[in-house]
Amino acid sequence: MLVASEEILINCAFAENRVAILENGIVQEIFIEREQHCSRVGAIFKGKVLRVLPGMQAAFVDIGLERAAFIHAGDISNCLLGEESSELDQSNAVPDIRSLLTEGQTIVVQVVKDQMGTKGARLTTNLSIPSRYLVLMPCINHIGVSQKIECEQERERLKTLVQNAMFAIQKEHTGVSPLRGAIVRTVAEGVSAEALEGDLNFLLKRWVSIKNKMNVVEPGYVIYADLPLFLRVIRDMAKFEIERVRIDDYEVYENVKNFVKDFMPKVTDKIEYYSESCPIFDLYSIEEEVNKALHREVQLKSGGYLVIDQTEAMTTVDINTGAFVGSKSLEETIFKTNLEASAVIARQLRLRNLGGIIIIDFIDMQDAEHIHQVLCHFEKYLEKDHAKTKITNMSEFGLVEMTRKRTRESLEKILCHPCPMCDGRSFIKTCESICFEIYREILRVSTQYNAQGYLVIASEDVIGQLLDKESSNVADLAKCIGKTINFQAEMLYHPEHYDVVLM
Repeated sequence: MLVASEEILINCAFAENRVAILENGIVQEIFIEREQHCSRVGAIFKGKVLRVLPGMQAAFVDIGLERAAFIHAGDISNCLLGEESSELDQSNAVPDIRSLLTEGQTIVVQVVKDQMGTKGARLTTNLSIPSRYLVLMPCINHIGVSQKIECEQERERLKTLVQNAMFAIQKEHTGVSPLRGAIVRTVAEGVSAEALEGDLNFLLKRWVSIKNKMNVVEPGYVIYADLPLFLRVIRDMAKFEIERVRIDDYEVYENVKNFVKDFMPKVTDKIEYYSESCPIFDLYSIEEEVNKALHREVQLKSGGYLVIDQTEAMTTVDINTGAFVGSKSLEETIFKTNLEASAVIARQLRLRNLGGIIIIDFIDMQDAEHIHQVLCHFEKYLEKDHAKTKITNMSEFGLVEMTRKRTRESLEKILCHPCPMCDGRSFIKTCESICFEIYREILRVSTQYNAQGYLVIASEDVIGQLLDKESSNVADLAKCIGKTINFQAEMLYHPEHYDVVLM
């Protein structure tokens, strides 16, 4: 949960909503939602099982999206299959998927991860319905408190208040399915019993509405959807310490104003309508920061730099001293670079929304105290991250392995697509390599066909190389096959694309 943010900027235009979270005037996180690619995380669907995969202990489920979604046996609760779940920590044994689901069966599921790349959305039947202070867990008989609330006395107070509120609400609404489980969110720290009871009443109404729809809607129907992006961010991240929330769309401003008036009255006076002519995302050079976040290299103020590479399997971060030479010793230079890098990496993970496995290659340090300080600083900066993170100790090679929970696409995946020139490889073959491929192709076809000559069509750079640096090799090849070889440059040809035409 965001604690130290000072300002939230909301930009809404042309079927796109963007939200920037700033701390001390520096953008820390960017959220982007487009009309054609809205996040489905938190949405509850009536789905239909397409295929059960015993070997993977999983199943594919059609929920009406372009790709079939995926659910693992461990994410299937008895609650929505006819039996009530009584404890949070049930048996660790995961039953055979075939005993839980059959092809053609309808099932109520919730999206926990959006579809990413070629992978469909990830599902669960352990439903959760969020509000300002609580997350209702209808299928679990357990009341938990966010781990970020560290005071044990406050944790017990909140747990007791929620238990009492649940009992009072259940007594009042006797004909309704019991409220079994809930998670107390970080922002609930210090709130009153009335505020928690108000949240539970709101959640009860939501749950009753969802239950009523479950048995009457058709597969592919959205039973429940979370709030739009700008309201989700306000609900989840706007702490009372925030300076202001500025919004450049009046209709959205009115929606946010009404929302906080009902659910977060202490934040009401901090909501502002931004009507200036300067685009709101130009205020703190946010557009520039977004563009920088799409580059591999990140410059450090000291003169060092990071290289961030995002792949299908993991993200790697390499740290280099670059132009920073320090003033004392090599060890001190390396320590200061790693220390600065730890803060920048933590920010870049949030800004780029990098998730999954992340490997950080810190510059090797000899001093054990330096290693300890770098890791402590890194953990401190990660505490501001609302996404769940876990890091390991530094290996003898200076590597730190970590994971960051990923529920939506990274900034790069949202704003970019694979390069059509290199097919997403980030590199293309050299002109020299293409020339030798052409030689091999000419030798290959010369043994199969009796042509009078050959015409090579390729990009301008490749043809230039053939006529200049490779001219002697071309002459030797023509002499070898006893045929003439002509060339034609095509501006629209891909650097790796060529054709050998028989004359």
